[in-house]
Amino acid sequence: MNIFVINSGSSSIKYQLFKMPSSTPVCSGLVDRIGLENASITHKTYIDGEEKVNKLTPEAIHDHEEGLKLVNSLLTDAAFGVIKDTAEIKTVGHRVVHGGVTFTEPTIVTAEVKEKLKLTFQLAPLHNPASYRGIEVAEKIFSEATQVLVFDTAFYQTMPEKAFRFAIPNSFYTDQHVRVYGFHGTSHKYIAAQAAEYLGNENLKLISIHLGNGCSVTAIKDGKAIDTSMGFGPLAGLIMGTRSGDIDTTVVFYLVNQLGYDPEQVSNLLNKRSGMLGLTGFSDMRDITKAIKEGNEEAKLAYEMYAYRIKKFIGSYAAALNGVDAIVFTAGVGENDALVREMVCTDMEYLGLDLDLEKNNTRSPGIRTISNEGSKVKILVIPTNEELEIASQCFELLG
Repeated sequence: MNIFVINSGSSSIKYQLFKMPSSTPVCSGLVDRIGLENASITHKTYIDGEEKVNKLTPEAIHDHEEGLKLVNSLLTDAAFGVIKDTAEIKTVGHRVVHGGVTFTEPTIVTAEVKEKLKLTFQLAPLHNPASYRGIEVAEKIFSEATQVLVFDTAFYQTMPEKAFRFAIPNSFYTDQHVRVYGFHGTSHKYIAAQAAEYLGNENLKLISIHLGNGCSVTAIKDGKAIDTSMGFGPLAGLIMGTRSGDIDTTVVFYLVNQLGYDPEQVSNLLNKRSGMLGLTGFSDMRDITKAIKEGNEEAKLAYEMYAYRIKKFIGSYAAALNGVDAIVFTAGVGENDALVREMVCTDMEYLGLDLDLEKNNTRSPGIRTISNEGSKVKILVIPTNEELEIASQCFELLG
C-alpha cells in the first residue's frame, strides 16, 4: 500500500512516501517558507539504497496548494519520480496536533469529521488550521486516496485522571473539557515501541525526552503514557526554543494588571518571545552553543536552566513510574546535542544514570546506548520518525 504522509505547518509541509509494510521511505521532503521569501523544496528519493537530492527554489510558493502541486510534480517526474500517477497513492496520512476530546484514534476524513476538526482550532490555533489546509489540498490532488488523520494527543488517552485533571472547579472539565491533552504523542509512541524492541522488553518504565524547537517529556509504562509535561496546550513543561514552559501564573496577572498587557500580547510573549530566544536572543541551540564557546554568560545560564528543568521532570516521572529502566533522548536537539545530554545526566547517580562521555560525544546513525555498561538505567538516543509512525497507524487501520 502506498501511503503518503503529510505534516503541514503554518509555512511548511514535511512529507514521506512509504510502500507499506516496508518501513523504509521511497522519498521524503520539505516544502519550506510557504508564503514567505526564499521558499524552497528539498526532495529526496531512496532507490536501491541510493539517496538522491533535488532542490527547487521557485520565486515563491504562495500557499499550501501550490506547494503540494510542486511536490506532486516531483513524485511523478519522468526522470526521477517514484510513481507514475497520483492514483497510485491509496492513502494520505495527516499529522494533526490536537484532537481534543473528540478524536482519540486514527480517523478517516469525512465531511462530518472536517466540521468537528474545525472545533479544535481554538485548542491549537498555530497548528490545527494548517493541518486542515493540508487536508483540503490533499483531497484535491490525491482525490482517489483515503485521507486519514493521526492525532498527537491520542497517545495520552491512557493517562489516569489524577494526571490529566487540573485543580480548578470541576465544571471546567465536565463542560469545557479543560484538561491535560499532551503533545508530541506520535513521536513518544514511536520511541516507546523502538525502545522496547531494542531492549527486548515490552514492560519498560521509560522516560521519553523529545527536544526540538518544542520540547516535552513523557512517562511511559508498558508502552502506555501515564503522564506528560505539556498540558492543555503545548506551552507547558520544559523550556523550549521560543516558549517559556512552566511559569508561575502570577506572572501573567502581573503582566496584565501592572504592565498593561492584553491577552494576545501575553500569548505572543510566552509562546514566541520566551524560552531560549528570550534568554539568549537565539532559538536555535547551535547558535547558543556557539555563544557559550565565545564566553557568553547568558547563553551558559540558559543551557543550565534548560537542562535543570529536564532533570526535574526526570525525577518526578521516576517517582510516578516507581522507578525507571531507561531514559531516551530524541528529536533534533535530543539526538544531536551532546552537551544537553551531558548536562541532564550529570549528578544523577542517585537515580542510577551513568553516562559514557565518549559514547555521548560519538555520532552514529540509528539507535545507540550512551550509558556505561554498569549503568542501572539505560540512556538511549533514538531518532524519531513521526511520519513512519503515522504511516504505520494508517496501514493498521486500512491494511
